[in-house]
Amino acid sequence: MMHSILNMVDKLKPFDRVKAHCDIPCKIYDPNAAIVAAMTCVRMMDLIAEIDKKEAPSLQDYAQLARLVSEKEVACRAVKEEVRIIWGDYFKAPQFAKFPDASELVHSIMMQASKCKQSIQQSEGVDLVEKVNLFAEMFWQTKEVPTYRATVPYPPALESVFPDLKGS
Repeated sequence: MMHSILNMVDKLKPFDRVKAHCDIPCKIYDPNAAIVAAMTCVRMMDLIAEIDKKEAPSLQDYAQLARLVSEKEVACRAVKEEVRIIWGDYFKAPQFAKFPDASELVHSIMMQASKCKQSIQQSEGVDLVEKVNLFAEMFWQTKEVPTYRATVPYPPALESVFPDLKGS
């Protein structure tokens, strides 16, 4: 009932929408979402390149191109958001002392994600994945969790950083 009343009020005088990490703090941080978003960016670039190779793209191809570009933009924003949350909410003085170049790496990720929004060159996306992988390795080292790299079993089949949660 309360939900229905709030929905009616929201229709008459809309509430401001808020999206955020919980800020409790919940202590739940994981760079995997940023890695997946960076991989998605590369995959969208690859699919865009496939359309570009067609001699006579159809109207359907152009519609698909619009969706791919839009999804690439969403993925780039997600990379920035996920990295920003970890850097801004999790990293504190002890982490910055251990990794004094953390802010420089985060800034380079932000800049690279922007380049990826402006580009369709796969090499730009691959560079973004590598920067996010370096950030993930740094993050897991702050928690003293060993990591390993493995090629993901889906396109674009690039290396990704994973935490070794089994504990060697």
